[in-house]
Amino acid sequence: MLGKRFNRLMLGSVAGVMLMAAAACGGGDGGGTTASEEPTGGTSSAAGTGSLKVGLAFDVGGRGDKSFNDAAYTGLERAKTELGAEIKELSPSADGSNRGDLLRQLADAGYNPIIGVGFAYAEDVKKTAEEYPDLQFAVVDSASNAPNVTGLLFAEEQGSYLAGVAAATKSESGHVGFVGGVESDLIKKFEAGFVAGVKSVKSDAKIDVTYLTPDGDFSGFKAPDKGKVAAEKMYQDGADIVYHASGDSGLGVFQAAAAAGKKAIGVDSDQRQTVKETDLQSVIMTSMLKRVDVGVFEFVKAFQGGAKGGSNVTYDLKVDGVGLSTTGGEIDDIKDKLDAAKKDIVDGKITVPAKP
Repeated sequence: MLGKRFNRLMLGSVAGVMLMAAAACGGGDGGGTTASEEPTGGTSSAAGTGSLKVGLAFDVGGRGDKSFNDAAYTGLERAKTELGAEIKELSPSADGSNRGDLLRQLADAGYNPIIGVGFAYAEDVKKTAEEYPDLQFAVVDSASNAPNVTGLLFAEEQGSYLAGVAAATKSESGHVGFVGGVESDLIKKFEAGFVAGVKSVKSDAKIDVTYLTPDGDFSGFKAPDKGKVAAEKMYQDGADIVYHASGDSGLGVFQAAAAAGKKAIGVDSDQRQTVKETDLQSVIMTSMLKRVDVGVFEFVKAFQGGAKGGSNVTYDLKVDGVGLSTTGGEIDDIKDKLDAAKKDIVDGKITVPAKP
C-alpha cells in the first residue's frame, strides 16, 4: 500500500481531476484543493508538434540533486513523453539571485506554462506572472492567489509522520535525529511531522534536531559537508537513525551513516535508487516520498486541457501525494503499522502538526 501504489502512479487520474477542479473554481483567498553566475542546465528537448512548450526553473542545487529538483524534472520528462511537450529547464546561480531572470528568459522564449521549483520562487513568480498576464505559471511549495498562477503544495508533515513511525519502530537505541537544510517554515513541517510520528511510537524517545542554515540562507540545501558534520554528531551522541530534509546536503548525512554503521531516511525521491554511490544505498532505510513529479505533470496536463491558475492544490496522503519508499525491503516488516497510521491520518483520527 505504501510502495507499489506509488509505482503505479495512481495519483495521475485523481490529482488531475483535482487540479482541473481547483483551476476551474479559481480563488483569491490562498485556499485550494487538497490533492555559476550564468544559468546552467538549460536544456531544450522537443517532442510532438511543439505546440506545448513547458519551461521549468530549478531551485538551488539544480538538476542532479537526487532529490527535490530531480523529482520535478521527472515530471517534466513525463510531460514530454506523454503529452508531446517541448521542454526546457534552467538552474539558478549558487545564491539563487537570478531566479526572476530565469522565469523571464523562459517567458521571452515562448514557453507556456512555466514552473518555479521551490518556495523561494514565490515572489519572483508573482512578479513575473504580473508582467506576463497571458502566460500560466506554477510554483512548487508556495500558495498563490494570482489569476495566472497555480500553487502546488504538499502535506510534508503527513509523510514525515510515517517516517517518524518507521524510525521509532526500527530504532534500537530510542534515539533518532532530524537534519533540516534551511530553518524555514516549510522544512519545519518535515520536523514537526517526524517528531510527532516518533512520539506516537515512543513517547520518551530522544530526538536531535539540527538546521544547517538559518531562514533565507538557501545554501543549506547544497552543503553536503555541513550535512555530514551534523549527522556525525548525532550518531556519536547515540542516534541510530537520522532523517534529513536538506536537498543535496543529504549526501553528507548518508556518508555519516555509512561511516557510523547506522541508518538514514531520505527525502523527496526514493534516494536508495537515486543515490549513485553504491556504498551509501544500503544505509537508506526508506525515503519520504514527495511526489513533485506528479504535481508538475498534472499541472502541465491540466494546462493542456485548458485549465487556468488562481488556485492551490495540495497533494496529501489521501491521494498518495506523500508517503514512504519500500526499496530494499527494510520497512516491509512494519507495513501493517505504517498502513494503520496512514489510515488514521486519512480518516481524520490523527491530525499531524505542521509546526514544531
